[in-house]
Amino acid sequence: MSAGQGSRVTIAEAPRFAPQGDAALVVCFGETIDPATNARVMALAAALRSAALPGVVALLPSFRSLLVQYDPLRRDYADLVAEVGEVLRRAQRVALTSRHITLPACYEGELAPDLPDVARLAGLTPDAVVALHAEAEYQVFMLGFLPGFPYMGLLPEKLRLPRLATPRLRLPARSLAIATAMTAIYPLESPGGWRLIGAVPVDLFEIAADPPALLRAGDRVRFRPVARAAFDALRAAWLAGEYRPEAA
Repeated sequence: MSAGQGSRVTIAEAPRFAPQGDAALVVCFGETIDPATNARVMALAAALRSAALPGVVALLPSFRSLLVQYDPLRRDYADLVAEVGEVLRRAQRVALTSRHITLPACYEGELAPDLPDVARLAGLTPDAVVALHAEAEYQVFMLGFLPGFPYMGLLPEKLRLPRLATPRLRLPARSLAIATAMTAIYPLESPGGWRLIGAVPVDLFEIAADPPALLRAGDRVRFRPVARAAFDALRAAWLAGEYRPEAA
């Protein structure tokens, strides 16, 4: 998948700085989960990658903050805060490049056990739920919970439903799910309380791949509904190394 379209994000507004243990700095940009706040997180991450500050070993974006991991034998916390602040002051506007990725998804049968209930709770038909979910473009805010698990949003208002009251003990890998304002894909078989409305035929995490996660924070994702026969064919093509998702 290739690099995609670019945009420019202003990050000049002052964030909050806080230590996280003795080897990390948290830079927090707000209290809400929204695309604008997350874009500022991603913009700072991009600016710090370009700055290549000595002793910084990892940059981990979340919904509204950036975790800056550093080597405490090489960096002093107060000095790092000052340097990150200087990067913020210099980077009045940062260019971000987002990959635009289309993932096929099947919303049928046993792949979508919660689709009828989602439709009932939303006051829609199952087909209308699929159309509404697939017509939106989702921003990957962060990866977490499981390796390669993408928290994507924001869902259309009518599909914003709470998690299941009782989580399932086992969800199939590649399940496409929704909860609150988010949609996500379970990379691995695991417990989970999100509502399952479909599945994708591609693996979200492969330990031997470089990088191992298919998606990354900042990606823009759309879903393309496919019938079960096409889903099975795409899954076979993926396993044979003959298919990769569309990206622009």
